[in-house]
Amino acid sequence: MNDLLSIIISNYNYWVSIILMMIGLYAMIIKNNLIKKIIGMNILQTAIILFYISISAKKDATIPIIMHGHNGNPHTVHAVDYINPLPHVLMLTAIVVSVATLGVALALALKIYHQYNTLEEDEIHAQIRERR
Repeated sequence: MNDLLSIIISNYNYWVSIILMMIGLYAMIIKNNLIKKIIGMNILQTAIILFYISISAKKDATIPIIMHGHNGNPHTVHAVDYINPLPHVLMLTAIVVSVATLGVALALALKIYHQYNTLEEDEIHAQIRERR
């Protein structure tokens, strides 16, 4: 039991990202308001970015641009663990895409509000059915 608790506590970043993913999915699926759905989508995207950054972390590792590891002595030969920069670069791209997606979704929500005078999904569907 103590080992299980220590595993849960030592991997808290994974639990936080899973909880954020569930909150985002809940908001996207259950909520009726379009703005709440957009916020849920943004929370889900942030949780996925946090998860990828968490799995790319490595203890006692250095960035690949440092040639001689932690001590800076070029004459010391020892094995050095390097951090893979690819997940970090991909997540920077994902952050840019997330911001762009949020901007487009908010612009569409504004257009929908001007068209239907509401952001509630049920009311929008009812107005669409009335127009047919």
